[in-house]
Amino acid sequence: MALKGIRVLELTGLAPGPFCGKVLADFGATVTRIDRVVENHTDVMQHGKRTLALDLKQPKAQQLLQNIVGSYDVLIEPYRPGTMEKLKLGPDSLCKMHPKLIYARLTGFGQTGRLAKRAGHDINYAAISGVLSMLGRYGEKPTPPINILADFAGGSLMCAFGILLALLERHHSGKGQIVDAAMIDGAAYVASWLFMSRTLPIWLGKRGENMLDGGVYFYDTYETKDGKFMSVGALEPQFFEIFKTRIGLPDLTQIMTDEAEIKDVKSKIREVFLQKTQAEWSDIFEDFDACVYPVVEWEDVMKHDHNKERESFQIIDNTIVPKPAPRLSRTPGNVDPNFDIKQQFSTVLKELNLSKTELQKLIDEKILFLPQHTAKL
Repeated sequence: MALKGIRVLELTGLAPGPFCGKVLADFGATVTRIDRVVENHTDVMQHGKRTLALDLKQPKAQQLLQNIVGSYDVLIEPYRPGTMEKLKLGPDSLCKMHPKLIYARLTGFGQTGRLAKRAGHDINYAAISGVLSMLGRYGEKPTPPINILADFAGGSLMCAFGILLALLERHHSGKGQIVDAAMIDGAAYVASWLFMSRTLPIWLGKRGENMLDGGVYFYDTYETKDGKFMSVGALEPQFFEIFKTRIGLPDLTQIMTDEAEIKDVKSKIREVFLQKTQAEWSDIFEDFDACVYPVVEWEDVMKHDHNKERESFQIIDNTIVPKPAPRLSRTPGNVDPNFDIKQQFSTVLKELNLSKTELQKLIDEKILFLPQHTAKL
């Protein structure tokens, strides 16, 4: 795979760090998690990664990590600024010892600034980034898209992107560097078009009054007779013409300025969609490019014929798992359904280059931990 041979240390934290590591692992990197336990059932993205269980509050565990960092290309840490320094594992020490190391720091507010050391979550980072103010229905409060925006798009993916840039640059310079991946920066950067398009005529009103945020009836979702939904994105005139014809309202127009008229049309569209089931509406638009498609429930995503044809999902441990994206023609990503964390543990231990007696001593001192239900080495 594309990242074969790249070795990554991932210090476990909340979801953004694990997803960043997952992206790298899915495309071939050897990712080793540093956790307090080998089998952490709260980390749902540890599949495909190895685990070394250490208590990093212990000086011997810190020394052990310092010793193995040299055999890795990348370190990902998700803690507040200063935490790694307290553990004597900050970039000032590790990067000095290992100049080729790429040290990725994935945090909410970044390494500098007044809020750098403050706690927060996706909703807070999206709020400070300015993007949350753009999201939501007219007359309603700002609504975050769950925790996708800052945690995963602005955090995990931007951090993975930064790591890949640093790896590419190292190929020329031979030097590593620090990646400061702040979720507020990443969320804003992902939303660059939203900031830079404000002078376009699609943004004429307040939040929820515009073309792409629910302000027009031809770019919205509608409930169907069976309680499901259809998505409508008939922005261009040629798509709109087909849309209004297929729903049986040929006199509709995209140009409306009167608020009462807009509300009346939206009401009519809602009534129309409630007359048929999602399956019936899907059939009506099946062979027509009107930009109208069903809102597929996540539990049913593998049943949709397009997803089935592309094999976009797979089942691992009774869970629906999206396959790696984007798809590379020669070196595509892969999620191995047969990956066994316990089987990988012995390999990680061997790489420590410690004798069985030394390993057992670390276990007895509760510095190193074995997998659950493992009595001895």
